[in-house]
Amino acid sequence: MNYRKLKLGTKNIIGRQVTIARKEKDMLQKDLLAKLQVEGLNISLSALSLLEGQKRPVCDYELFILAKVLDKDVNWLLNNGKEFKPNK
Repeated sequence: MNYRKLKLGTKNIIGRQVTIARKEKDMLQKDLLAKLQVEGLNISLSALSLLEGQKRPVCDYELFILAKVLDKDVNWLLNNGKEFKPNK
């Protein structure tokens, strides 16, 4: 298994969660790319790697497709896996 050699970036907050969710499903990056492509999101392997490394911004439509493919709630991706609790 490859481990990230570089520090995480600051371009998005979901990259770490995408990596966790992908690994929970025993998916390689190329497997995730194939599922994203079926849903209409065409990104390259390097773009996915940058996304997971938080070195690439994530568009809102990408967020929704990632959540769908990874079977996670959008709030889970955005809130670093913590339960979302809006202010009342």
